[in-house]
Amino acid sequence: MQRINSLFRMVPVWLVYMGGMLPAGVLFYQGFSGAALGAEPIKALEHEYGELALQLLVATLAITPLRRLLGLNLMRFRRAIGLLCFFYVSCHLLVWLLLDVQLLGQILADILKRPYITIGMAGFVLMLPLALTSNGISVRLLGARWRLLHRLTYPAAFLGALHYVMLAKGFQLEPLIYMGAILLLLALRLPSVAWPKLA
Repeated sequence: MQRINSLFRMVPVWLVYMGGMLPAGVLFYQGFSGAALGAEPIKALEHEYGELALQLLVATLAITPLRRLLGLNLMRFRRAIGLLCFFYVSCHLLVWLLLDVQLLGQILADILKRPYITIGMAGFVLMLPLALTSNGISVRLLGARWRLLHRLTYPAAFLGALHYVMLAKGFQLEPLIYMGAILLLLALRLPSVAWPKLA
């Protein structure tokens, strides 16, 4: 594991940002060129961005357990992965706002009347202060309160998974897998679990 950690220490963080943002441009091109995203490219683009956000959210939550339980140290990438997650959540939201619904009155009505949209928006709101304070200046200014604030990641993750489960029509296994993974990663942080205490 030390050798693997040494290899990861050689990977620059900027490369994670660049590699993480690359699918956004590829998907956007596919959506507007009519390539590979099917008969409803806007809906497909919205879905792909949302799913990438969930995958990055699971990855963010998994970093601390991997370090504590397996010794795999990816902590230097956690901020980058978290910000990429917020980036894809924002892309997901912007596609819905600007390309799908478009009408302000309809947007507000959907947020108020459709529970899965209300829950998704609540998760996004919880992520806003996390993204805004994911920098060294905020860490220094907030001190111990920074760690407390960033525990908002946990309810935001649950709301994101719940949004996907509620959005799915009929029984679909994939949203349940994401929900199960997030619940497991959150459960590992409970004090009663017989694992080393997680941050």
